[in-house]
Amino acid sequence: MPNVTLQTLSPSTVTQFFKELERRKRILGNGKAFTGIKKSTVITYWSKLHTYFEWLVRNKHITENPFRYLRKPRVIYDDVKFLKKWQVERILSALHNPPTTKPLIVKRNLAIFYVLLFCGLRREELALLQLRDIDIERKLLTVRAETSKIPRTRHIPLHSSVCMYLKEYLKERVHKQSQYVFISNLRDDGISLAGLISLVQVIRKRSGVRFHLHQFRHTFAVNFLYASNDIVKLQRLMGHTNITMTMAYLRCLPSYKTRADLENMRIDEFV
Repeated sequence: MPNVTLQTLSPSTVTQFFKELERRKRILGNGKAFTGIKKSTVITYWSKLHTYFEWLVRNKHITENPFRYLRKPRVIYDDVKFLKKWQVERILSALHNPPTTKPLIVKRNLAIFYVLLFCGLRREELALLQLRDIDIERKLLTVRAETSKIPRTRHIPLHSSVCMYLKEYLKERVHKQSQYVFISNLRDDGISLAGLISLVQVIRKRSGVRFHLHQFRHTFAVNFLYASNDIVKLQRLMGHTNITMTMAYLRCLPSYKTRADLENMRIDEFV
């Protein structure tokens, strides 16, 4: 749509723009071709553009907002895909019974997956984690703003299991010079995203569970929410800028998991 100007904008132009988005082809990180965009992304485009055109009208750059007569798209949200208990158990079993006998790699892999499972890091945050970011004594992990998706540092308390596996791994890697916590198989440097993907492929094959790294972030979120019922705390741990993003995990809690909460209700304690 190269010939569109502010003067020629109309509702039909906007409609055509969204149709083009639905037909747009792109290549995903795994090399697979994909057509279109997610419904939630459509909503984001719609909201941002609508606000922008309102500003143009207020400042007299255009006389009318082309979104005025268009109905806002409705999104039917999909539940995020978290790993079930049996899937986690199979993955951990594969990690505890590896094909390699190299202690450094075995302990590194266990530490990686326990950090993912109990800290909910994004894969980029995991790969860029540095030794200075781990405080075993205080049981604290720091995700720095410069390595995160959002420009804000956050601190995540370390689960006792994570501390145990990190301690064992850090003892094994004591002679390495790299500043990064998780090192490569082949060199004294941080593990790359390609290295993490390769590790996932190995564990998928050995465990028989089809998964990707981001599912561990979902798994952490759903299970923390189930254990704590505190969505504000979860927002802070996940590093979400908007609590609406965190609320997506509420839809993932199975209904039967709320039974105990319902049983705790008493008429004589009603407000």
